[in-house]
Amino acid sequence: MAQKRNNPQSKPLPIDLELGKIPPQAPELEEVVLGAVMLEKDAIVEVMDILTPECFYKEEHQKIFKVIIDLSTNDKAIDILTVTEELRKRKQLEEVGGPLYIAQLTSRVASSAHVEFHARIIAQKHIQRELIRISSEIQNRAFDDSIDVNDLLDYSESELFNVAQGNIKKETVKINLLIKEAINQIEEAGKREDSLVGVPSGFTGLDRMTSGWQKSDLVIVAARPSMGKTAFVLSMARNMAVQNNKSVALFSLEMSSLQLVNRLIVAETELPSSRIRNGKLKDYEWEQLDYKIKSLVDAPIYIDDTPAISIFELRAKCRRLKRLYNIDIIIIDYLQLMTGIPENKGNREQEVSTISRALKGIAKELDVPVIALSQLNRSVEIRSGSKRPQLSDLRESGAIEQDADMVIFIHRPEKYGFLEDEEGNSLKGIAEIILAKHRNGPIGDVMLRFKEDFAKFVDIEDDFITPLDDDTQAVPVTVSSRMNEDPGGFMGNSDLKRNADFSDESPF
Repeated sequence: MAQKRNNPQSKPLPIDLELGKIPPQAPELEEVVLGAVMLEKDAIVEVMDILTPECFYKEEHQKIFKVIIDLSTNDKAIDILTVTEELRKRKQLEEVGGPLYIAQLTSRVASSAHVEFHARIIAQKHIQRELIRISSEIQNRAFDDSIDVNDLLDYSESELFNVAQGNIKKETVKINLLIKEAINQIEEAGKREDSLVGVPSGFTGLDRMTSGWQKSDLVIVAARPSMGKTAFVLSMARNMAVQNNKSVALFSLEMSSLQLVNRLIVAETELPSSRIRNGKLKDYEWEQLDYKIKSLVDAPIYIDDTPAISIFELRAKCRRLKRLYNIDIIIIDYLQLMTGIPENKGNREQEVSTISRALKGIAKELDVPVIALSQLNRSVEIRSGSKRPQLSDLRESGAIEQDADMVIFIHRPEKYGFLEDEEGNSLKGIAEIILAKHRNGPIGDVMLRFKEDFAKFVDIEDDFITPLDDDTQAVPVTVSSRMNEDPGGFMGNSDLKRNADFSDESPF
């Protein structure tokens, strides 16, 4: 009887499901997979990327598969004899059922034809068990009043993140299918007059160099403080959503959503930000606001201002936005304010490395470009010369440069006292957009105009409207606003029908 109890081949006793539950498991398939791997030498290749020893429910099977993995890693043959001998060396042979059980495993399968399918079922059962374990531990900790709720949230996010990271796998695709898809993309791109195949930034020179932001790319936009990083991505978000009807997800870790919207309003209306803040607008300015704001009201821009958002929470929110609104691009302001998994706390460089890798994973998983803002270190100010940033200036982690498909710097020479270039041309209001790394294309510089009064980037060749002084009389134009038809009114002034002047107010 004792031999029967210790025999791993013995079947578990029937369990009344009304009285209890058993963990998800597939021991019979575990036996089939182990037998197939020892029966045919190529079977291990099909399951190595799917299974780890921990995926097996029975401890005996975990030990056997660990031996098989080690033999494969050392380029040794995998069969009944080699596995048995290695288990004997490790003094684990009797623990797994002895030589007879190892031999019986191969008798349970005729071939390895379905080994990959069986392996995926085993992996699925393992994920289910892990989720049960994690949820039980979370429940136990939630009942413990001595545990801080923030620590509990960090633990929960970390554990679920680890499960997701370890089990997001894509199927291998034969090249002929990929070539067909690539040809289709080339044909579609050829039909476009602007030759853009990605999400357009709205800046002519930059789009010409990048062909738009490409799906699954991680784009890092880096600069020193006060160079206009947020203004740059807000200008792009407006161009993408308003001009090209692209859905934009904007995660702001530094500014509130209302602050961002106010900046968008200032950039769109070109009214002084001080008057937008205090509401001291003249009649024609109210009408200008009412008229120009229409383009933003229906723009597909989705803003999330969760502070110190974790990479796990970001991934979950991005998946939801993709499902609900089919977002075309994700913008994060900015990378260094995010938090990674708790295990890396205390080592900021390692934490930022984890975050940058996870952002690249999100871009690939959702098949959208991800633009993340990043700070530069102080070496830019210390360095003599033009103060132009370079890749070594990326703050806290070389992994950012490694993971990024593009690295873009924003450089405004006038901030460092350079008011003219070598040819005597004025650099006031000029911003250099430096494409320092481009994995799939050229690198170079693009010049943009930065309207500092309105925190707005525009193409350098755009015409400028000369600002009007307060005493300048403008030609009145009566404008019919759709918002005036709404009893609530976007600005709460539904009865406004003012004579509007759409010229710029003098800078504040």
